[in-house]
Amino acid sequence: MTNSNANALGIIFPNSYDSLVPELVAERLMASIPFAGRYRMVDFILSSMVNSGIDNVSLVVRKNYHSLMDHLGAGREWDLTRKNGGLNIVPPFAQKTVKIYNGRVEALASIIDFLKSQKEKYVVMADTNMAVNFDFGALIDAHVASGADVTIAYSQEELPKSFIESKDMNGDLYYTLGIEDGRVNEIYVNPKWDGQQNFSMNIYITSRELLIDQIYTAFVRGYTYFERDILMPQLGKLNVQGFKYDGYVARITDMKSYFDENMRLLDEENLDALFSSNPIYTKIRDDNPTRYIGAARAKNVMTSDGCVIEGEVENSILFRGVKVGKGAKVKNCVLMQDTVVEAGASVEYVISDKRVTITAEKEVRGTDTFPVYIAKHQVV
Repeated sequence: MTNSNANALGIIFPNSYDSLVPELVAERLMASIPFAGRYRMVDFILSSMVNSGIDNVSLVVRKNYHSLMDHLGAGREWDLTRKNGGLNIVPPFAQKTVKIYNGRVEALASIIDFLKSQKEKYVVMADTNMAVNFDFGALIDAHVASGADVTIAYSQEELPKSFIESKDMNGDLYYTLGIEDGRVNEIYVNPKWDGQQNFSMNIYITSRELLIDQIYTAFVRGYTYFERDILMPQLGKLNVQGFKYDGYVARITDMKSYFDENMRLLDEENLDALFSSNPIYTKIRDDNPTRYIGAARAKNVMTSDGCVIEGEVENSILFRGVKVGKGAKVKNCVLMQDTVVEAGASVEYVISDKRVTITAEKEVRGTDTFPVYIAKHQVV
């Protein structure tokens, strides 16, 4: 783990894009959605910051943050238990200035005194709706070398179908960039275009002093969004550079994308692309390795510690502690922590939340275009 200070502090917005997956965030936020067997979405951005030497990280939460606090604790797994800096979770009403915010402007305004008291020269900001092994060190180096006021990370990819077809983004905006000679000259809000786009990753770096000045001005004018209300009107004044990211990106944009992005990791090439460059840290759960008992059969499966398989499992992601009973069949499923599929049950194209029980001999079946979701603690 890298421990050198990168002269940048990190700010993470864990509730961004909650509205895209309302089923999964009924009792949690985007940052604590389970992903890839044993991780939460926050693990990827937080680990990427730590691996790049950023050891002062704040998460400005809005609601449903108990599961996030339980997962992160004091930040020990990320080496962020420190006297100075380290992990800082900022819940609403923690101080008089911290309110339930709508956009980044209000969120940053609520911690403006904190920003003023820090020593780092730069601020890196990110959301948690992407599973990505991001090199923040390269972003910082590119920002410093270009002399930019703000640098925006983007990837060249097609816009998600759910974004193009959506008639209401419920306040969660997405952006594409017009770039010429490395400089961002246009920011497009919620475009509906086909084909490859310069799709913003909502990862930004700017100087701490400039950010404080911009937030002061924007907040008193009643602005809400950092990208739309601060950057777009000032593209001619501020030097805003683009930073192209060519690595693996898994974006969560709706329930179907959550299912698909998990299933894509059954391809070893995708798994290596996400995890091979730098380690991704997560909360430790001491448990036994997966056990296959009796006539158990498994084909193309990602399993985590604590699983017990007595039936048949194919093309599925099993999170920690999942149990598949004797004679049960699981195919094309994403089963979260401590799900139980009892003897003789059959499930296909199912997303089960934590501690779901599929009782004996039951059959639950979705389709590849519409996987069935079973809410937390439900007994079917």
